[in-house]
Amino acid sequence: MTIRDEDKNRDVSIVIPLFNQLEYTRRCLESLLVDTTWVKEIILINNGSSDGTAEYLATLKGITVITNPENMGCAAAWNQGVKAASTHWIAILNNDIIASPDWLHGLLESAVRESLDIVSPAFREGDYNYDIAIYSREFTDCMGKVSRTGIAQGVCFMVKRRVFEAVGFFDENFRIGQFEDADFFRRAKDAGFRLGTTGRSFIHHFGSVTQNSIRRSRDARPYEAENRAYFRRKWRLTWWKRFLQRRSTKLQIFFWRTKEKVLYGHSLIEKWIGGRLRYY
Repeated sequence: MTIRDEDKNRDVSIVIPLFNQLEYTRRCLESLLVDTTWVKEIILINNGSSDGTAEYLATLKGITVITNPENMGCAAAWNQGVKAASTHWIAILNNDIIASPDWLHGLLESAVRESLDIVSPAFREGDYNYDIAIYSREFTDCMGKVSRTGIAQGVCFMVKRRVFEAVGFFDENFRIGQFEDADFFRRAKDAGFRLGTTGRSFIHHFGSVTQNSIRRSRDARPYEAENRAYFRRKWRLTWWKRFLQRRSTKLQIFFWRTKEKVLYGHSLIEKWIGGRLRYY
């Protein structure tokens, strides 16, 4: 395999938008700082948090903080972070994740070996009731050669800078959060870029912590329904097109998870639900 010169540059900028949820942010950063071998910079976008997040961020050293007076939404915050980044690779994360010790090395290895332009890690979602260092080592040992091509995960994905140069930034018409990631992935695929989810990298995801908090707010507009409607208009997704896409996606995911579980005892997406681990 020939590695292109541009892919030998493995410096990574990490971009994380924040809206409250201080304890999740603290745990996320602690896990990221365990190993910063490939991390050139961490860029945090504080979207008008009011729970002590700003005060906590002021105590951090060597981390770039961008402060917005109000919640500008996920797409706008991602764009701020990407524009501030200075590296070949940009990793975009939710703040409700815990990274395993070798998560970034795994993403970089997969991106180079599989010629991926956008790559996501495998993840387990739900209660954090296990030792991620031990579990991720066992997981990546048996799932390291497993990948799902053509698909990435919005909770955590690493992007080559040239993807943004070719297709533009995230569409800020998607308010607060939801669908801006799907829209970006779709534009990248249409432009010929390669996406993938890899078993070489593993993280824990608590699961939509910020979005669930916003949904519970009495003042929240129905942004998810508005974003869904905008996404459908933008991509001219009729009922029939949506039906065919849902059917195709469900069949593909069923094939992936069944094959992975039978061959390896895991799937690239696992969720702790109802007291047991389920596979997706």
